[in-house]
Amino acid sequence: MVIDAIFKALADPTRLRIARLLSAMELAVGELAQVLGQSQPRVSRHVGILCDAGLAERRREGSWVFLRAVSGEEAGPVLASLDRLLATAEAEHEEFAKICADDRRKLAAIREAREANAEEYFAAHASEWDELRALHTPDAQVEELLLEALGKGALGSVLDIGTGTGRMAELFASHAEKITALDKNLEMMKVARAKLQNLPTGKVDLVQGDFANLPFAAATFDNVLLHQVLHFAQDPSIPLAEAARVIKDGGRIAIVDFADHNNEDLRHRYQHARLGFSDEQMTSLLRGAGFEPGATHALAGGELVVKIWIATRKGSVQAHPIEEPCKEAANP
Repeated sequence: MVIDAIFKALADPTRLRIARLLSAMELAVGELAQVLGQSQPRVSRHVGILCDAGLAERRREGSWVFLRAVSGEEAGPVLASLDRLLATAEAEHEEFAKICADDRRKLAAIREAREANAEEYFAAHASEWDELRALHTPDAQVEELLLEALGKGALGSVLDIGTGTGRMAELFASHAEKITALDKNLEMMKVARAKLQNLPTGKVDLVQGDFANLPFAAATFDNVLLHQVLHFAQDPSIPLAEAARVIKDGGRIAIVDFADHNNEDLRHRYQHARLGFSDEQMTSLLRGAGFEPGATHALAGGELVVKIWIATRKGSVQAHPIEEPCKEAANP
């Protein structure tokens, strides 16, 4: 970190505004341009300066590039102090406060647009999800048991693989130091972003990725969740091996899925590759990935039985190359 680069980066009114906006929520370059009332190329140049100074980070999601403020342990004392300084400046400087307040009003429109898009997606798929939910125990009961199974204490760093609507990340946000919510589907990520956008900045990271090739270093997370995800895997051993790689030694995995069943309709209508799992199958899969199986919980209450399997990571993990971060700063 070069101190003079940081202060040069902040020596511009637009970049100060961007820094305050990113302290509130993660934003796409196009969304920043909308709030600032400037062209995307111009905003991209400002973003590049902030990123080069280590004040912001880029993350690609399909054809979009999102920006977030560097926070948490990554930020360190200097950036944390700068964030407090900007907050104080907003509180004490009338003109800067007025600009920030106007930006936040426009930011509210971004939030509303995200929520509207999420509602539109839900409406288009509501009948499908309702039909599937009718086959098993109500979600609220599953969530309550999952919370009890993992314990309601501090969970450290959590990875929610296949986050979907972001419900698991929302459920565990108050129990985790930080949650990383990963999904491959861009439409579902838009839904998750709308659901999670009101959580404190730095609390949740949304990442596009595949459960067969997780974009994280080894031994990164304390807990990993796979909620109604594993039945989509043609070979469940692959995502479990990836989960084992990114979990710290002694960390836990929680798998929520269906017990083995014979409802072939789920293959054809919902693309389920596996018709649930028996306890014997799951024990074998977990041990093969380097986990020690622990408690198992079952919730009968419909045609399909929902099960929760908890296991602990044992032994060392293999290193895994991480892709270089995206260097672009534009979106359509």
